[in-house]
Amino acid sequence: MPESNFVDYVKIYCRSGKGGRGSTHMRRAKYQPHGGPDGGDGGRGGDIILRANRNYWTLLHLRYQRHILAGHGESGSKNRSFGKDGQDQVIEVPCGTVAYNAETGQYLCDVTEHGQEVVLLKGGRGGLGNWHFRTATRQAPRFAQPGEPMQEMTVILELKLLADVGLVGFPNAGKSTLLSAVSAARPKIADYPFTTMEPSLGIVPYRDNKSFVMADIPGIIEGASEGKGLGLRFLRHIERNSLLLFMVPADSDDIAREYDILLNELRQFNPEMLDKHRVLAITKSDMLDQELMDELEPTLPQGIPHVFISSVSGLGLDVLKDILWTELNEESNKIEGHIESIAHRSKDLSHLQEELEEEGEDEDLIIEYIDEDEVEDLEDFEYEEDWEN
Repeated sequence: MPESNFVDYVKIYCRSGKGGRGSTHMRRAKYQPHGGPDGGDGGRGGDIILRANRNYWTLLHLRYQRHILAGHGESGSKNRSFGKDGQDQVIEVPCGTVAYNAETGQYLCDVTEHGQEVVLLKGGRGGLGNWHFRTATRQAPRFAQPGEPMQEMTVILELKLLADVGLVGFPNAGKSTLLSAVSAARPKIADYPFTTMEPSLGIVPYRDNKSFVMADIPGIIEGASEGKGLGLRFLRHIERNSLLLFMVPADSDDIAREYDILLNELRQFNPEMLDKHRVLAITKSDMLDQELMDELEPTLPQGIPHVFISSVSGLGLDVLKDILWTELNEESNKIEGHIESIAHRSKDLSHLQEELEEEGEDEDLIIEYIDEDEVEDLEDFEYEEDWEN
């Protein structure tokens, strides 16, 4: 189980409430020997609701809340009294959280705006009381409907950061240093690989009081899409980014080759991510003079904007901001629903068990729940009750 308080992956068991059964009460009152049926309806079961809350930044509060159960609806009673509805259970999550079915990997829903609510599991409807089944030829029905059964599901919640620019690079490529240089974020910086163990967000100021959000994720190595290094744990965070900034150090043996390796890892993880706009930044360029930069130009990948930068000396940072702002505002980068289609893909179950073990979520949370009132056909179900006098 990770020691960090940044939790972006949880697996929980959810169960909605079952509906209350209808009443079969017969009215018995003085001077009314044939009062007839007056059984009320059962209450509905509680829903399981997913709600986005901007005051949450991680899923830490759900780490040890492994079971979320909604209330059952109460049964109806005499005098056509309705049963009480079951209590809904609201799961508060950070904006950008995606829900998957843990059994099939199917995408269920996501919440991206503060206050947005999605019903994950709907509670069962309450059964109708015998008052609804009276007719001219059946004036004393002695049956009612049971409530509908509840729904249950084991759900995986994943947080995918909402950012405009995502930083992609090998360990020690200078991603955290860049983020600290262009924003007020203060990620951990050191001279050893995998210093960054959790994503960081920073707001980058631009001209005329404009700004955009930049996300730094832990370094990617060759084979990350197969679980090597930090593996698949953080690659999902750049699925929502509008623009990808690839960062390769200037002292690399082959900048184009390292760029191709990073691109291939994204392709293996999610081929649709290659449709995003990309920018290449050659970091640590303060060790280069203009002559060396000119020699490197022909060897750089073709077809994408590039810039030589140094986060320490400030070389090229203003030019980088201009390029990022221009790319973010390209019309081709504003296709409505494009980012959502990338983030909404179903989960690949081939690495599910590895992810669960890595996140400390490999416990079996499935609960077998036997509901004695569960029936296949509610209309044909009949049962007797003790008559109240």
